[in-house]
Amino acid sequence: MRTAPSIISNDLVVHGNLTATGDIQVDGTVEGDIRSQSLTIGEKASITGEIVAEDIVIRGRVVGTIRGRRVQLASTCHVEGDILHEALAVETGAFFEGACRHSDDPISQQSASTARTAPAPKPAAAPVSTGTGLGSGSRPTAGNDSPVVVNDGGVVVKRPAAQ
Repeated sequence: MRTAPSIISNDLVVHGNLTATGDIQVDGTVEGDIRSQSLTIGEKASITGEIVAEDIVIRGRVVGTIRGRRVQLASTCHVEGDILHEALAVETGAFFEGACRHSDDPISQQSASTARTAPAPKPAAAPVSTGTGLGSGSRPTAGNDSPVVVNDGGVVVKRPAAQ
């Protein structure tokens, strides 16, 4: 039986971890890890920490590792961090900087950030190409003005320039 989601409203700032067996909707700021069944991050929301959930919809800002069975990056999102997923959907206009990797069981798999004993340097972002979709060492992208570049297994998605 599904219940109403727990809501972190836009004027609420949480310093600490959130854990729920149901759904969480975040419209405010969370500085900590979130673990739930389903998580929706609103357009004005800001999360700094690891996210683990079955279903994740991101419309706002996230800095940290994301692990979920179904992860959706909306056109308004800004994500900086790695994504471990079973299914990933990225809308046109979404900002994503990090690596994404498919996993048959992303929920129970330990993230690279928690497995490390010493912090590793963050890899440089792949170059963004808006021309042919071909950069040095890059694979072709879907269209010649695609905001997605795949380079050495990492994916960088940039918002198109304002018209």
